[in-house]
Amino acid sequence: MAKGKGYDYKKTLLSVTGLVALFLILIFVNIIVSYANIRWDVTEDNNYSLSDGTKNILSSLSEPVTIKFFYSQSYPDIPANIKIYAKEVRDFLSEYKHAGKGRIKVEIYDPKPDSDEEEWAEKYGVQPMRTPGGKIYCGLVFVSADQEDVIEWLDPDKEQVLEYDLTSIIQGIQSDKKMVVGIITSLPVFGTVGRPTRQTQRAEKEWLFITEMKKIYDVRQINPSVQKIDPLLNLLLVVFPKNLNPQLEYAIDQYVLSGGKALIFVDPFCVADRTQGERQFIRSSGASLDKVFKAWGVSMDSTKAVADFDQPTQVRTGDNSMEDNPLMISARGEAFNKDAVITAGLESMLFPIAGAIKKSGDVDSEFEPLVHSSRNSALMDAFKAYLGVEAIKKDFVPAGERFNIAVRLRGKFKTAFPEGQPKSKESDSKTPEEKKWGHIKEGKKPATIIIVSDADMLADQFYVQRRNVFGLAISEMFNDNLNFLSNASEILTGSDDLIGLRSRGKFERPFTAVVKLKRTAQERWLTKENELIKQMEETTQKLRLTEEQKDVSQEMILSPEQEVEIAKFKEQRQKINRELKQVRRNLRASIETLGATLKGINIFLMPFLVTLIGIGFAIYKHRKFRKK
Repeated sequence: MAKGKGYDYKKTLLSVTGLVALFLILIFVNIIVSYANIRWDVTEDNNYSLSDGTKNILSSLSEPVTIKFFYSQSYPDIPANIKIYAKEVRDFLSEYKHAGKGRIKVEIYDPKPDSDEEEWAEKYGVQPMRTPGGKIYCGLVFVSADQEDVIEWLDPDKEQVLEYDLTSIIQGIQSDKKMVVGIITSLPVFGTVGRPTRQTQRAEKEWLFITEMKKIYDVRQINPSVQKIDPLLNLLLVVFPKNLNPQLEYAIDQYVLSGGKALIFVDPFCVADRTQGERQFIRSSGASLDKVFKAWGVSMDSTKAVADFDQPTQVRTGDNSMEDNPLMISARGEAFNKDAVITAGLESMLFPIAGAIKKSGDVDSEFEPLVHSSRNSALMDAFKAYLGVEAIKKDFVPAGERFNIAVRLRGKFKTAFPEGQPKSKESDSKTPEEKKWGHIKEGKKPATIIIVSDADMLADQFYVQRRNVFGLAISEMFNDNLNFLSNASEILTGSDDLIGLRSRGKFERPFTAVVKLKRTAQERWLTKENELIKQMEETTQKLRLTEEQKDVSQEMILSPEQEVEIAKFKEQRQKINRELKQVRRNLRASIETLGATLKGINIFLMPFLVTLIGIGFAIYKHRKFRKK
């Protein structure tokens, strides 16, 4: 017996020692792992992984960057979506800190009421959300040397472009030198100087997009007579290139082949072009760059415009009535490429009479649609814009395909002028300038081009409403036309790494099973609703017929037939309403059943499985011990 007791004592001591050793090992492993830079992103869209472009930009920073995150984390009533997004942003910033390898510093501040942190947030320009209980701050400040920038409010709806916003700001504050944008245009975008002409009748102001671009860029107007475009230009903006001389087209071609970036607005029917009489305007209102487009592998018929009956714009007619004009396209929702940073955050754009950009030829380049029409659209003769909506409807046959309104091209292009610079009328031989510059036959590095098939979208009346309030001029944007230009310009003036950034997936993952249930119920709901509407229309028609058959003396009295029809309709309506209620009840029951099932799995099934595994492992160890 004594021997047995000693044996049991030793065995118990050994077990306790083993547990203590295991506990200490776990502590040491946790300490070691906490200092190790082990990162594993298991999200479906790699939401926490930085793109190669961002990593390249962070590795080449000339000055360290400090990111100050002002977030009211101690505020008790923060909305759930903001709280979740703030946590995701904080985790995402840690990736920047890790990838920056000492060049990126992240500081977290909680701006409590009347605190120094709140004062600093206000000084930097972080805008709080004002609630009945107080202010909620959630913004970022970027500081590098003597440069600063700020994201005033981190909007959860813009999470898809979060990486682009952060990376572009980090790159932008590395230098205070303005990027240079050159503009070629045949429209009075810079305003008219001096006395008004007979065509304009009055002097025109500088267009708003020019005013806004001058705040950020060094904007220069390029004279139509230039023979060469400065290759050091950061961005070339071509707006309605009407009647360009061949020498200027050649200059554009050579600029792109040198690796330049261009943003081009062509148009099949430019409403803003009022330099000619109406008859001449109808015959020759379009503008394109057919020759260079062909070399880039795209085409646009400058005599055709896209009519989109799913995305029309409501306009006022001459008789002061309102009508939906399908040639004036109000692009929304699915019209935008949500995978492209330029268009990921856009909600609506207005294109007054746009063309269709198509991929053509066998040019090896990236062709990415940015904005397109719906499938309920077709190409029409552009001059029909003058004939009115009824004329458009009469000849409309849906093509069943989407037409590209804005696209992005990237690649090494070949010249559209293999013979060299076109000779002007004054010269029959190579100019001294061409001999000095040389002729580029094929691009040595990739060029990026964005083409938009409408130039009117830049005209003030199509995206901004100006008002005067108490002597203060206020400009109110009613769509994203200017945002598109801003996004495109910002990306194109950035580095190739910034251009390559894509929009990210959403951090918030929808409950797809519930979404599917709701979609199915909605389809049934709409079917029943349509059935009710049809019944109402049929009843109204029958009532109208019986009303026409009555004598004049009985106009104010319901006939027996009308009473029967009304009674039938009421009965049918009650029946359909009962069925609609049943659809809603079934939907709620299905969602509740699914929720209960998942709750049961989380609460009972997983612990049960862990218990089974533990029992199985204990039995296995017991049998193994008995064999010994």
